[in-house]
Amino acid sequence: MSTPQNKKKPRRIEHLETIKEKIYIFCEGAKTEPFYFEGFKKAIKSNVAYRDLVHIHVEGVGAETLRVIRAAEAYVRANKLKNATVWCVYDKDSFPDQDFNAVSERANTLNHQQSNVAYNVAWSNQCIEYWFVLHFAFYDSDNDRKYYRDFLHKKFGELGWRRYEKNNEELFKVMTEKGNPKQAIRWAEQRLKACSGLTDAESVPATKIHLLVKKLALYLPEDLRDKYL
Repeated sequence: MSTPQNKKKPRRIEHLETIKEKIYIFCEGAKTEPFYFEGFKKAIKSNVAYRDLVHIHVEGVGAETLRVIRAAEAYVRANKLKNATVWCVYDKDSFPDQDFNAVSERANTLNHQQSNVAYNVAWSNQCIEYWFVLHFAFYDSDNDRKYYRDFLHKKFGELGWRRYEKNNEELFKVMTEKGNPKQAIRWAEQRLKACSGLTDAESVPATKIHLLVKKLALYLPEDLRDKYL
């Protein structure tokens, strides 16, 4: 007996169920951080070994500190995520210490309440530009964040790129090809170790961006992965 042409095909198994690693990145900024991590996503998609095994979602929340993790929680609930890893990317800037520290505290609380989704923080104190600076130089002075941007403006000029701008869609490419990601990771680790025992707000300058970067770097094409790990 023939099957009517308009009969619906059996529903395909949900694609994400077959994914090995599901990483959801929620960024405080609407441009800088999303552009940077979209670079990782694109590179991973070009890796035939992992492009069908790793799902990466990058979202610019456009809100500060606690609102980032609240947005992540709302997304997890709305999409009923399971077996996923969530990363909250945010800066200290001039926000109150208690708000900045509260994000890590909230992530710890969520992780104790459930096991379906692992919440992680990837903050920068004072700003993500500190992480970018570490690709070119070690710095441990507690200066205003304007210093990091001025440094990057100058460095980008030396490299023959246009001025450092927060809406630069090639940040991943610049940092990977012109900077030293592997050294940046080591220096970020060194700064965190020096800040041992301090609160997130007291740890300055410091960043945890490298923790997320190391995770993503595992899935990069080999030639790029070697620049990170």
